[in-house]
Amino acid sequence: MLRIVNRVLIGIIGLLLVALGGPVLAVGLGVRPPSWWVHGGPHDVLLSDARRTRWQHAGWWWPAVIAALAVLVLLALWWLTAVLRRRRLAEVLVDTGDGAGALLRGRALETVLVDDAARLDGVAHAQATLTGRRTAPGARIWLQLEPDVNPGTALQQLADESLARARDSAGLPTLPAEVRLRAVKHRAERVT
Repeated sequence: MLRIVNRVLIGIIGLLLVALGGPVLAVGLGVRPPSWWVHGGPHDVLLSDARRTRWQHAGWWWPAVIAALAVLVLLALWWLTAVLRRRRLAEVLVDTGDGAGALLRGRALETVLVDDAARLDGVAHAQATLTGRRTAPGARIWLQLEPDVNPGTALQQLADESLARARDSAGLPTLPAEVRLRAVKHRAERVT
């Protein structure tokens, strides 16, 4: 979702900059503008004093400007926090039974998941990322499968072996996982 929002916002901002800034730059460099363009020449201003101050004395003008700017600031802050938010879980809280608990580095569990998944039959490459909270982690796993592997079998092996071992070794009651499967690109075989 965030990836789509990022692409759409960056695309809209880019189109606005090109649509508004390109012609202004062209006029500034000496290109003669069309008759309908608001910017007449290199020494012309985009907004005259009359246009800029037309609504200034209306009672609704300043509240509307402040509200629009506040909405823009809130949207920009939301976008910034969504982009900067950590996607990867840094540590997992392991219940040791004595009430104190222990912290397991998230990268260590990810490495074990990747190594274990890469050893499965038919898996060419594996990646894993831990998500969620440190008391209830989840996993995102990407597997590249060899061309002749049944995806259902690979997924079942991953759930029964790799994820079960990681869940049991970390003492977690559950370890939900989102698994994405992709086949390794290969050349077509010629049949004669």
